[in-house]
Amino acid sequence: MSIDFSSILEVLGDFLIDPWASSSVDYDKLVNKFGIKKFSSVLKDIEDPLPLMKRGVIFGHRDFEKIIPLVNKNKEFAVVSGMMPSGKMHIGHKMVVDQLKWYLKKGGNLSLPIADMESYGARGIDFNQAKEMAVTEYLSNYIALGLDLTDENVLVYLQSEHNPVKNLAFELSKKTNFNELKAIYGFSPSTSISHLYAPIVQVADILLPQIEEYGGPKHVVVPVGVDQDPHIRLTRDISDKFKSKYGFIPPSSTYHRFLTGLTGGKMSSSDPKTAIYLNDSPKEAEKKVKSAKTGGRESLEEQKKLGGCPDQCVVYEMLVYHLIDDDAELKNVYENCKNGTLLCGECKTITAEKMKKFFEKLADKREKSLEIAKTLL
Repeated sequence: MSIDFSSILEVLGDFLIDPWASSSVDYDKLVNKFGIKKFSSVLKDIEDPLPLMKRGVIFGHRDFEKIIPLVNKNKEFAVVSGMMPSGKMHIGHKMVVDQLKWYLKKGGNLSLPIADMESYGARGIDFNQAKEMAVTEYLSNYIALGLDLTDENVLVYLQSEHNPVKNLAFELSKKTNFNELKAIYGFSPSTSISHLYAPIVQVADILLPQIEEYGGPKHVVVPVGVDQDPHIRLTRDISDKFKSKYGFIPPSSTYHRFLTGLTGGKMSSSDPKTAIYLNDSPKEAEKKVKSAKTGGRESLEEQKKLGGCPDQCVVYEMLVYHLIDDDAELKNVYENCKNGTLLCGECKTITAEKMKKFFEKLADKREKSLEIAKTLL
């Protein structure tokens, strides 16, 4: 059953859940709403969980308990994660790639649609421009970050050039009407038809691994930010309508937090002041870390006395999401911040150096990665 978009606004107040223009989100308010459950409730059942899972960055799920036995035993399942070519990739996008690498290692088949039809419908980006951006910005960075897109278990395609997904989308649209889309997305009568149709194509992307051409019905998991939940709800609704014909299994999903921007709000591809872009130079990345908002007190004396606030610190968040693998090391940083022995200046210097080294390795891989990316489309 579709969920009234207005009910989301009522629950979240100023926190807007919108696939195209989401703002900051109160994650605690989302758990146990609209079918989203706490990820911590299933964590103990996962063998060798991803650090993002253990650290609460992945905070919610739908039906992930159905995926866990498949992950633990390397049995057949699929993972769908689309990319909409509409701007630069930033460091926050790395968490998606980290999840895809983990699922591939666990035996998942990856389906990675490039949402050029969505970028045209929602953002007005030309198809040729979207394809070039997908190769030079997205696919090349996915490869540089360590995801093997040439693996036989990985499918990469452009929506506009992939007939199976276009045919499936058209068929699925038969059982979807404007009122349903309006209830989920808040569309108005002035919304263009291409924008209206884009979510149906995304539904087809998510269900594509279950059609006969790709092996038939199977469990699928979609790792997303919570701003993409409208697509998940629509897909689960439509999958039920076509269950008798295709045997579709409603997709599972996980929800990860957004990486906070450098200024304390959302990290945005369109706002350079908030983001560390993956194509920034190591020096630029280092400089941006040093400019980031911290969880420090108003004065040095107060910080030494009361300690810092790592839970409100952009710099500490970078360590949690991306820069420290060892849980004991991360705990040490957290405790030293809280007790006032690790001050913001020293922590920024340490984090900036780690970010610089990360970007140096990324830059070394980018040229080769771009050549591989050019062969994929």
